[in-house]
Amino acid sequence: MHIGELAERAGLSVKTVRYYSDLGLVPESSRTHAGHRRYDAESAVRLDLVRTLRELGLDLATIRRVLDQETDLGGVAARHASAIDAQIRVLRVRRAVLRALARSNPSPQEVDRVNRIARATAEERRRIISEFLDSIFEGVPVNPELEARMRSATPELPDEPSDEQIEAWLELSELVSDPEFRSLLRGMSNAHGGEATDPAVGAQTHELVSEQAGAAVAAGVDPASPEATPILDRLVTAMAEASGRASDAAYRREVLAQLEVSTDPRPERYWQLMAVINGWPQFTPQTPNYVWLRDALRARP
Repeated sequence: MHIGELAERAGLSVKTVRYYSDLGLVPESSRTHAGHRRYDAESAVRLDLVRTLRELGLDLATIRRVLDQETDLGGVAARHASAIDAQIRVLRVRRAVLRALARSNPSPQEVDRVNRIARATAEERRRIISEFLDSIFEGVPVNPELEARMRSATPELPDEPSDEQIEAWLELSELVSDPEFRSLLRGMSNAHGGEATDPAVGAQTHELVSEQAGAAVAAGVDPASPEATPILDRLVTAMAEASGRASDAAYRREVLAQLEVSTDPRPERYWQLMAVINGWPQFTPQTPNYVWLRDALRARP
């Protein structure tokens, strides 16, 4: 074949084939009396290999070593695959950052901050969360069970995080840096007065609210409507019994006071994001059920 035929067969330009030939990657098999290059079947096979390896991103120096059998193609492929894996991880982070920035109108400083947060190491992520927890617990009489639970959970992105996990980390970092969110959690911690609650009672109360208030939310029952009254009465009575209390006006005022400072959706969002990052099972949001109970109690002072 002359060079034009070889180039057409390989789907490359004549200029590219001539360049590869001059480098010795695809040497001609012979030349005509007029000095024109001629190539044979072996040349075509070598050119196909060179083209394929270039498409896979290998540089020409490495390809020469492979063709000269100075290096093992399998080993080269494995190392190159690892390099591509690293590039993919970087690109995923970049894409997540760009998507996050696209949802707002960031300043140049904000662009830099989001980019640095996305690239944070595992130790830096733990430090960010630790500093956040220190800011909400220090100087506040907090329930030790709550503090232990929150400090035991740290964002552990896998070596190859999904887009969803990266975006969850970006959202979580924004949430924990929000002064208003920190103030909210300090207020919630202070409202509990540092008193430990019986886990069994807490679990039973949570189940009651999930079942009964959850059913009302699903059915679209207005918490201020007459239809909500018997649901509320049954629920509050069951909650009081679970905690060994009387279902009187004082108990209702106490429950409402607690709900006034604990029905913001952001604390639950914190745990949802942590679950996405760490690959934990997702859970059904319960805040709407507690909001329904709060509003039902508000409507009946």
